[in-house]
Amino acid sequence: MPAHALKRPTLLTLCACVLVAQSMVAAINLLIPQLSSSALHPSHTELLWTVDAYVIVFAGLLIPAGALGDRVGRKEALLTGLALFAAGATTSALAPDPAVLIAGRGVSGAGAALITPATMSILVHLAGPERRAQALASWTLAIGLGGMAGNLGGGLVGQFLSWRALFAVMVPLAAVLAAAVAVTTPRTDRAAGHRPDAIGTLLLTAGLVAVLFGIIEGPAHGWTSPRILAAFTVGALLVAAFAAHALRADAPLLDPRLFRSAALRATTLGLATGFFGLFALFFVNSQYLQEVKGFEPAVTGVAIVPLIVGMALVPKFAARWSAHPRPVIGTGLALIGIGLLAASTADAATPYPLYACWLLVISTGTGLAMPALTLGVVVSLPPHRAGLGSGLGTSAREIGAALGVAVAGTVLAGHTDFASGMGPALRVVGTVVLLATGAVVTGYRAPSRASHTPSPAPQAEEPVT
Repeated sequence: MPAHALKRPTLLTLCACVLVAQSMVAAINLLIPQLSSSALHPSHTELLWTVDAYVIVFAGLLIPAGALGDRVGRKEALLTGLALFAAGATTSALAPDPAVLIAGRGVSGAGAALITPATMSILVHLAGPERRAQALASWTLAIGLGGMAGNLGGGLVGQFLSWRALFAVMVPLAAVLAAAVAVTTPRTDRAAGHRPDAIGTLLLTAGLVAVLFGIIEGPAHGWTSPRILAAFTVGALLVAAFAAHALRADAPLLDPRLFRSAALRATTLGLATGFFGLFALFFVNSQYLQEVKGFEPAVTGVAIVPLIVGMALVPKFAARWSAHPRPVIGTGLALIGIGLLAASTADAATPYPLYACWLLVISTGTGLAMPALTLGVVVSLPPHRAGLGSGLGTSAREIGAALGVAVAGTVLAGHTDFASGMGPALRVVGTVVLLATGAVVTGYRAPSRASHTPSPAPQAEEPVT
């Protein structure tokens, strides 16, 4: 399909889809106080699962959802994802008890797992090599803006509306996006017509869900508790079983030999590192602004807006340097780590404008590194596996995000109050980001298509709208 196939309405529609899907990761966090006092009377565990169900299902299904889109059609996967997202939101909005609310969150997470890799894969195919870096910069910006929109929307709903309104508004929004996709987005070529790897999908999905459960629940139950140790053990065994199966399968969901590529290993680590730092900040930021600075929920949502500036402006410049990814990625991740260390000095007396400057440093680093890392994952895989590449990259983001929240939460739990624990938490996270940056830069090499694992040529379908 020629490069001119990517039209501006298509780009805006696809970016809007991924923005909405990503926003629901963060939005619920600011509604926890309202939910806890609502007529549902959720327990502490049920509150945790209300937050976590979306993330666990979302991240656990990303890789198989991306591969499914490659095989059955990316536009079809996107429309199905929007339908599932709306169905889950409807279920949550009408939930009569916590169990139904949690189930609705899980269904929406499954929809988001189809939406996210499909949008990026379609962009990769429509943009062509000439416009790919700029298109992925816009997609990466939408991911970052989704986190901001979630914080802002959750804060506004928490301040002025019922928690049910957050889910209710997603239903017509998903319908509008589905109509826009149907009108603006053409179908793209499918991958080779292999049968789905059902066994591999089940093993990898179950393994990732078990690992994510351990990461997310670790701070609450204790990292050495039997439940968490069992989750990590089961997850490791399932992932190992998946790898063994994939090495023998004729058409595996994900061939482990792809990770022989140093570039693919480094870019996936880089994506996880960036979101590790960013979501640790999201977790700490809302508590700092509300509990320490005394901001209202709506003001808290607005106060994180400085993070948008770097994410909005810098990717346009970073895309021009796509031929030199190593220094761009290293500088961007280093800025995230430095910004977190600077933010760790904040306390009740810190003027908000100074705190906002540190947010700007972090946002600049994110805007620099993330487009190059996203492009690195895409070009490390054959073009007809773009959906799988998107799922792999986004899975790395979500696992990094879950780890960031878990590590920050664990450090905070070791202190008597939030004010005394915020500094140590951000220092730990910032230090980890800087150490991981060194590993990413050391291991990174510009990806080459010549290094691809041989794979059969895709069977094309007619590019119809």
